[in-house]
Amino acid sequence: MNETIPRETFSFLKKLNKNNNREWFTEHKKEFKEIEREVKQFYNQLGEELNKHDQIDKVKVFRIYRDVRFSKDKTPYKTHFGGSFHRIKPQLRGGYYLHIAPNNESFIATGFWEPHKDDLLRIRKEFEIDDTEIRKIISKKSFKDVWGEFEGDEVKTAPKGFSKEHKSIDLIRKKQFIFTKKFTDKEVTSAGFMEEINVYFKAIRPFFNYMSEVLTTDLNGVSLLD
Repeated sequence: MNETIPRETFSFLKKLNKNNNREWFTEHKKEFKEIEREVKQFYNQLGEELNKHDQIDKVKVFRIYRDVRFSKDKTPYKTHFGGSFHRIKPQLRGGYYLHIAPNNESFIATGFWEPHKDDLLRIRKEFEIDDTEIRKIISKKSFKDVWGEFEGDEVKTAPKGFSKEHKSIDLIRKKQFIFTKKFTDKEVTSAGFMEEINVYFKAIRPFFNYMSEVLTTDLNGVSLLD
């Protein structure tokens, strides 16, 4: 069991940032593999903790290698660790993400990063009909103290088929529905980090429960899963 991120993680990533080339990485690959092993243990243990109050069917830790085919930045390696936790679909929607990066740039994220166009339309239609429940959830003090406000991209005025004068246009114009929370390097390597972020992830559940219900029913409330 590994419930902490080793301090060596940040020092290695800082060195990698200064030496982002195949020669240096090959020379230090043994060091990387040991750090990667411990970091993956942390992600997998966090997945087990999430499974105590949610249903996670997959923990995915992303590879360190960058896809540079369509990027102007040709450096071959990422200078962070990232991993996602997938809920059991189609009945449970939303997901969790943990980003480990030096210089106090670590964060957790949760919500809906790139909703499928059909899901996005369904969400917008729900907000168009009734925004009472979603506003009640995200404005509750216990929720807001943890997650703050919605983040993510949005259209400038109104999506096609929606009025820019609608009272819920602040919600309808969103293309993403995400929340993030940042952490310092000291917080990430502390003994209580896993427990802390697990509590934060647990706090998102009212939002996930609501969105899962929306995305598994039609506008009449009839289940789409039968």
